[in-house]
Amino acid sequence: IVFFCPARFCKAGLPSDITVVVDGVSFHLHKFPLISKSGKIARMYEESKSTRDKIFTALLEEFPGGPDTFLIAAKYCYGMRVELTPRNIVVIYCTADYLEMTDEYGEGNLLSKSESFFHKNILHNWKDCILALQSCETVIQRAEKLHIVNKCVNALSVMVCTDPSLFGWPMMMYGSLQSPGGSILWNGINTGARIRSSESDWWFEDISYLSVSLFERLIKTMETRGIRPENLVGAVMHYTRKYLPGLGRWQGGQHGIPRTVTSFSLTPIALDQRVVLESVEKLLPRKKGKSFCRFLLGLLRVALILGVSESCKDALERRIGRQLELATLDGLLIPTYSDADALYDTDCVERIIHHFMSSESKVTPFSPSSFDMETSPSSRPLQKVAKLVDNYIAEVASDVTLKPVKIRSLAEALPESSRTLFDGLYRSLDIYFKAHPWLSDKEKEELCSIIDFSKLSIDACAHASQNERLPLRVVLQVLFFEQMHLRTALAGCLHGLETESGPAGPVTVPGDMAGQIIQRDGWVTMVRENRVLKVDMEKMRSRVGELEEEFSKIKQEMKKVNKSHSSLSSPRVVARRIGCSLLSRPSDAKPDTIESTGPSPRISVEQARPSLRSRHNKSFSLF
Repeated sequence: IVFFCPARFCKAGLPSDITVVVDGVSFHLHKFPLISKSGKIARMYEESKSTRDKIFTALLEEFPGGPDTFLIAAKYCYGMRVELTPRNIVVIYCTADYLEMTDEYGEGNLLSKSESFFHKNILHNWKDCILALQSCETVIQRAEKLHIVNKCVNALSVMVCTDPSLFGWPMMMYGSLQSPGGSILWNGINTGARIRSSESDWWFEDISYLSVSLFERLIKTMETRGIRPENLVGAVMHYTRKYLPGLGRWQGGQHGIPRTVTSFSLTPIALDQRVVLESVEKLLPRKKGKSFCRFLLGLLRVALILGVSESCKDALERRIGRQLELATLDGLLIPTYSDADALYDTDCVERIIHHFMSSESKVTPFSPSSFDMETSPSSRPLQKVAKLVDNYIAEVASDVTLKPVKIRSLAEALPESSRTLFDGLYRSLDIYFKAHPWLSDKEKEELCSIIDFSKLSIDACAHASQNERLPLRVVLQVLFFEQMHLRTALAGCLHGLETESGPAGPVTVPGDMAGQIIQRDGWVTMVRENRVLKVDMEKMRSRVGELEEEFSKIKQEMKKVNKSHSSLSSPRVVARRIGCSLLSRPSDAKPDTIESTGPSPRISVEQARPSLRSRHNKSFSLF
């Protein structure tokens, strides 16, 4: 039992005539100070005149703040000074409203004073508003009735969009962020500090000291205020990492700069991790980004460990599926947390793939200027997902407990058109066959049926044709398609040669043949070699022309010598004197011609080279 007697009444020796009971604690007081300030106690006193005893007892049920807060209100009724602070203003405000301490029972009563202090001092200061909002947890119902929560949340939302130097310093001084507003005076000292921008993350740590319900309410209010989604999701990610310590293991190192809490910080709260995760999932925007996708994958792992509700887990899988093209292989390697024998949760990944295929609405990416929220420049997400799935299958294929049906379901979760080449899937199956040597040929043939061997590269076909782990029927099929590839490449090569050696004109290749040629890796090299061969042939042709010009010049010189020396009747004598062997006449000789067209250009070249050499020997056999 707690007795409260001011000094002046104790000296006067006046006995208490009223007992107030709050949560089982009795306060023995005097009725006149309380009735003169509290409308509720005055009404209760008037209603019990006919039935009361000598000492009146007032039972105050569901009193906001408990006995400690009532003691503050009782001191105010006795005329004592009450100090209002950001930590107790909400509780005192609710207590004054509960006791109906209005100006009707005395000018400048506790209700009007607390209301004025709240509006003039609390709502215009970031630190005080955070402290007041956190203190609403103990009197949440009364605070909702007085719209205290709404006012604090709206004030904080406005201050986030405003220059922080206008409403006071942030509560936490951390990292490269210093005091807001640039070089300012603080208690007469020039700090020389600067803030990066009004859209920075200085407020993430401050609001992380709120409970889940208040944090959720604040984020939704900020969203309606038009705050950028990048900042909102950054605050949510910071809040989640703070209360889910295991999340940092899958986030690729340290995120953010360590925070150093100042002297006026709040006391950290204890939260249920499952409640935090399920609440945070509802706050995440429908956006896409590489860092955001990595965060979602880490969140899904923690959700599987904590055993969250099926709706929450399904929502996370859907979010990941909508941006699966931005995921990484290490993020998809989710271990099995149940009693299953498999090492990896392939069922979860398969559901994510199905969500990717069934997602109709496009998810807009974060703005490129946002912090570490870069988006993928690829315009073909289906091909990226197919490559990612092939790499995932190759990674989990070494698990000896993985069943063939799981491999098949993962590979067939994407349509056949998503793979331009099946080299990655072939590599995955080869790893699986190596790790499962006990598989029968029938099981291997069933798995190999998911591969389109016509879409294997030449290197993959060469490897598969010599792969001893493949069944014989599959090897024969690979050899057949390998021959088809070579025929297609050769046909394309010959067609290119005919087109280059023929008259200029548009090149027409059948659509199906062109598609097959483009898909092969070797035909480009063959065409390039043919082009080099054509250049060599042109050089030979020009060299032959030069030799013919030299030969004609020699004939002219011989004619001149014949005219000047009439005694020498034979031109062969002249040629013998100058040391040259005379060639046969152009009319008698049949010069070799180089044809650029024909079924075998290499043979033409081999024929051209010896004829050129023989002509050269006949024309210039000096010494």
